[in-house]
Amino acid sequence: MIEDKNMPEWKAQKTYSQNLADSKIKGTLPPLTPEEEARPFAKYYHEEIKQPDPAHMACMDEPMDPARAFGPEEINRLLDPEKLETEEVEIGWCNLPNGAGYIANKIFYPGVTADTIDWWFAWHPLEDLRYRIWYPPQHGGIMLSPIDRARILDPAVPNREKNWGVVHNVTENCDCGFENVDIAFRSPADMGFEMERFNRVTATFAGGGGWAVTVDKCDESITAPAIMCHMFYEAPGGLMHRTRFWMGYRFTEDGKPELCLPPGVQVPVGAVQGLARHNVKEFTRFGDFLPRIYKELGHSMYC
Repeated sequence: MIEDKNMPEWKAQKTYSQNLADSKIKGTLPPLTPEEEARPFAKYYHEEIKQPDPAHMACMDEPMDPARAFGPEEINRLLDPEKLETEEVEIGWCNLPNGAGYIANKIFYPGVTADTIDWWFAWHPLEDLRYRIWYPPQHGGIMLSPIDRARILDPAVPNREKNWGVVHNVTENCDCGFENVDIAFRSPADMGFEMERFNRVTATFAGGGGWAVTVDKCDESITAPAIMCHMFYEAPGGLMHRTRFWMGYRFTEDGKPELCLPPGVQVPVGAVQGLARHNVKEFTRFGDFLPRIYKELGHSMYC
């Protein structure tokens, strides 16, 4: 960590090698340290986690019809909510014909606003424990580079834009064991959205491209890419959240989605279903605790 005897441990900047070394420890879900227990939000780590609606979770038991899915090249279909509700499967997963993994989820958050979402995505990557309280059973930790931390803490950058171009280095378990995942967040324009339509339809957004590898990485380990998109829409009494994942896709240098699976290879079914089930669990928890923690701490990045 950076040498500064006056700096609390939670504010210190780790090195990447230190974070990777720590990731195996995080994967064991160790007890909080005395310093972590003193943080004002430590209580959220210990509280009982709200479980998903059984009918919602059951939608992830079997794969959906791939004919009712779409690829990231058609991401602007997310700007037509009426068609999504009537023509698409909004909660499900499958392998696309090209082998990619596809995940769709939809969940309503009562009492949540776009400002709440924007604050959370700016606030939580600043400290390891802030990410862990989101979904303690499967969220191991998070870190940022010094440059990315400076951007998020820059008061001149609106909360909605703080993560554009920022990488979250997270350790999490998506029902297939703990992985180190680098999530490179992008602006909606860089995701390929038609911005005039986007600004009319959506309340806010978080998305980008990710790379994952097991915490027990070895020479034979597979590095797995994915494109992630979280869309939030105004709805009576709160926000509607739609998620899409395209596993096996990455962004090219010119910003286009690209399938990067070898011919005849598909993303393992267990990995697709695992991420789908994880998404339901972590965002059920998200909708339950986010309004409470925002009311308590949403006034600042520095609590």
